[in-house]
Amino acid sequence: MSKLIESQAQETQAILERVLYELKKIIVGQEHLLERLIIAVITGGHVLVEGAPGLAKTLTLKCLSQVMSVDFKRIQFTPDLLPSDLIGTRIYNPSSGTFSTEVGPVFANFILADEINRAPAKVQSALLEAMQEHQVTIGRETFPLNEPFMVMATQNPIESEGTFNLPEAQLDRFLFKLLIQYPSAEEEMVIIQRMSGEALPELEPLLDKDSILTMQNQAHSVYLDPKLMQYIVDLIDATRKPGQKNILYGASPRGSLALANASKAMALVNGRTYVTPSDIEKLVHDCLRHRVILSYEGLANGLTPDTLLSEISATVPAPTMTGV
Repeated sequence: MSKLIESQAQETQAILERVLYELKKIIVGQEHLLERLIIAVITGGHVLVEGAPGLAKTLTLKCLSQVMSVDFKRIQFTPDLLPSDLIGTRIYNPSSGTFSTEVGPVFANFILADEINRAPAKVQSALLEAMQEHQVTIGRETFPLNEPFMVMATQNPIESEGTFNLPEAQLDRFLFKLLIQYPSAEEEMVIIQRMSGEALPELEPLLDKDSILTMQNQAHSVYLDPKLMQYIVDLIDATRKPGQKNILYGASPRGSLALANASKAMALVNGRTYVTPSDIEKLVHDCLRHRVILSYEGLANGLTPDTLLSEISATVPAPTMTGV
């Protein structure tokens, strides 16, 4: 792994700032979502977004794919969806007596899995392989997916009828779980003005697939001090303590890796070649809220994963880093 130098990090930061500027030509507000999506792309992870309908989740990923010059596919998840609708299937040709493979919409760079919790277990299983292994199995053949590959799945927190809760094993595959809120009154005024006026501006493509893969390699090369590694381990371990009566199951080692890798990507987004304690602290909730399962007592007390993670962050001291 080549060492990342400061000039490379600053050049990447400048490009990503331009990416954000382009996205904000159309997307109003949602700074947190935009930044976390960029971090997920650089990390090579997937994102679960929970929010009410109409908050520009689809539009955001579509715009991001345009600016990054990658293929984008939207898949509407429904209870009658089949795995073949997602990954593809084998088709018999009676004239030749042979089978051919027709790949599904998952063979794109950015996938929007809209209302993912409406799909049944078989579809969840097919998507699980794609997310974790970056491959799908059709019949007896295994096909690698396109790189870079990212799934942004959405959940509607309002409706529960006709939905299937995501299994913990699948939730653990998401780098982030993001909670999207309504825009402010000022932002909503801008939305009305922008969307009801003239045609939306054209977005300038600023990246391509190769440059995204280069940024992913740069993120791997960001320096993570052993003290910060221990800090991450301490945070994760605090979710598993037997005395933590409000938590039934704590975060898995994937939570540690997610926090470490996302922190590296955040450092790169900010033009640094090293991770700071602040990078980790900013990502604790997004990386871990879906990996912490509350106990019955915690639910009865009206607690949420976010409140417990705030308590844990407050009790686990961050290391003092010289020169940071």
